[in-house]
Amino acid sequence: MTDLFGLLFLPSDFDPRKRYPVVDSVYPGPQSIVTTKAFPGDYGWNAKLFWKCQALAELGFAVVNLDAPGTPYRSKAFHDAAYGHMGDAGGLADHVAGITALARNRTYLDLERIGIYGHSGGGFMTAQALLTYPGFYSAGVASAGNQDNRLYGSYWGEKYEGMPDGDNYLEQVTALKAANLTGHLMIVTGDLDDNVHPSMSLQLADALVKANRSFDMLVLPNRNHHFNYDPYFIRRQFDYFVLHLQGGVPPDYAFDVPWIA
Repeated sequence: MTDLFGLLFLPSDFDPRKRYPVVDSVYPGPQSIVTTKAFPGDYGWNAKLFWKCQALAELGFAVVNLDAPGTPYRSKAFHDAAYGHMGDAGGLADHVAGITALARNRTYLDLERIGIYGHSGGGFMTAQALLTYPGFYSAGVASAGNQDNRLYGSYWGEKYEGMPDGDNYLEQVTALKAANLTGHLMIVTGDLDDNVHPSMSLQLADALVKANRSFDMLVLPNRNHHFNYDPYFIRRQFDYFVLHLQGGVPPDYAFDVPWIA
């Protein structure tokens, strides 16, 4: 058994007698982590991530961050778990096991309503999650995801998947699992993405169409890769979980907070 480090965000009006849908906020690395190493939360990239998790929790969700095998700052063996297995997307099996373990003594976590979201590598992980564990994850927002690392920079893909050799990259092609979709998936891309080319999102969309699977897609005009904290995108992202995990009507709210600039 391996200990995993994570964070659980609850609404400020948390009531342990209630049942809360769970949302997995993810980034698979393998070059980075999503859990803080100090309190208050680390500044920089992770600080925005944490604030967004708490904002979503305030809408009535339990939001989870988890660093599974494949992420750094543990042992070399822990980190090496990602090499050549990018299709596992940051230890998806361990995310499923970790959330299940959390719920054993936290009856307020509703495992019948589980969502997931992530950006860039997290968008890849989100789509992989819905297509690999369709019985566990029921709603996801996959933004700017590198859904096929054969189309991404070799400086990253080859670093963690290895040199292309025959069919060794097929295990991480999200589109090949398109027929597995049973939940609600929204694919989001900026039309000017200068890091993860929009063609990767379109490749997945094309496969879902060919598999006759229903999904949602949002293309943000004049946005590059860094739209993760764009006010319109955040609203659409949060609305998706309110609609599909709470069965409610998305609230009429607007974002006017300085940290999303």
